[in-house]
Amino acid sequence: MVSRRTFLTSAGAAIVGAGFVSRAGAASIPEAAVARSAATQPPLVPANGRPYNPVVTLNGWTAPWRMRNGWKEFHLVAEPVVREIAPGMKAHLWGYNGSSPGPTIECVEGDKLRIFVTNKLPEHTTIHWHGVLLPSGMDGVGGLTQPHIPAGKTFVYEFEMKKSGTFMYHPHADEMVQMAMGMMGFIVVHPKNPDFMRVDRDFVFLLNAFDIDPGSYTPKVSTMLDFNLWCFNSRVFPGIDHLVARTGDRVRIRIGNLTMTSHPIHLHGHHFEVTGTDGGWVPKSARWPETTIDVAVGQMRCLEFDAAAGDWAFHCHKSHHTMNAMGHDVPTMIGVDHRGVAQKLIRLVPDYMVMGERGMADMGEMEMPLPENTLPMMTGQGPFGAVEMGGMFTVVKVRDGVKRNDYRDPGWYKHPTGTVAREWQDDSK
Repeated sequence: MVSRRTFLTSAGAAIVGAGFVSRAGAASIPEAAVARSAATQPPLVPANGRPYNPVVTLNGWTAPWRMRNGWKEFHLVAEPVVREIAPGMKAHLWGYNGSSPGPTIECVEGDKLRIFVTNKLPEHTTIHWHGVLLPSGMDGVGGLTQPHIPAGKTFVYEFEMKKSGTFMYHPHADEMVQMAMGMMGFIVVHPKNPDFMRVDRDFVFLLNAFDIDPGSYTPKVSTMLDFNLWCFNSRVFPGIDHLVARTGDRVRIRIGNLTMTSHPIHLHGHHFEVTGTDGGWVPKSARWPETTIDVAVGQMRCLEFDAAAGDWAFHCHKSHHTMNAMGHDVPTMIGVDHRGVAQKLIRLVPDYMVMGERGMADMGEMEMPLPENTLPMMTGQGPFGAVEMGGMFTVVKVRDGVKRNDYRDPGWYKHPTGTVAREWQDDSK
């Protein structure tokens, strides 16, 4: 992540025009930081303002801010970005500050926020602060509560964070196109009391989806439901980073859904509680144990658990959401012996492969030719072979002795002797 100077000039309380500026004019707007990596960045410890326990954005980062006359000032730049979906594939998206999703905005209950939004898209935009209680004129619905932000202009939003919780931001202008192109981000409002709802590890990410044809770079923007890349923070397995924790840690995962369908998110090896929604914290009397929580469209859910040692799968339980780009019109060939047909086709098409005769598990280990900038449908290697996953899948890695702010990949879990499923050997003979 690096900083850059934006060339902007002041022209009133609501709008700032683009152009060459004086030193005094540039100082009226904070610098806009830019993401240069798709890897998870360390938590941003607050250097000023009220103290809080920062979150870790999965395959993302937190936006820096400037304190100015009692206001916490941020600068978001809406612009075209290039996002690595996973090694071997990049997408041409729209986002904020060089990334999609945009940076997480962190603040504290009671903070006064001033957020500058510069539009570097080829069309107008706005930002809606999803779930935030604020004046109507700051709600970000283009044409209804504010004028659209024209290309090349900067608007400013000002409001006080009245309650702690987890919220989202996204456009409310040409919404289907701009969200289909990746424009979204998270807002985390920490409690005034740092010990309220305190956890040891606090992760956050958005569920989003794209429809990108194999060999292409730019998403289709008119897709309703048939997306082919289902993402955690615009990443798919095996490009999604692992969630690392120490044995016994209290872990919180905040999940927001800005796709066009619901996602039953499932964690292996644990029971968790839902402790928050985009409406606020859930009191203890209203919580119940779960292993799967369905996150509906436009919702946010916080889940918390006490971490147990091991490598634990964490994924959407809709099976086609844990696969990468695929077609829907592939016939079922299970049980059909079509070797004779395959041999004839291979004479005409040397790279032809028989698919689906015994199921699709073989695809997890195949190295079949793919178009440029295309990921395998099922991919990823684990300590015991092919994981055969894609899309919305990652691993929660819990280990003894992990240091407090250490989020590095600890490698694969070393299972105690006798605790791995194995082939049965009948010793009674």
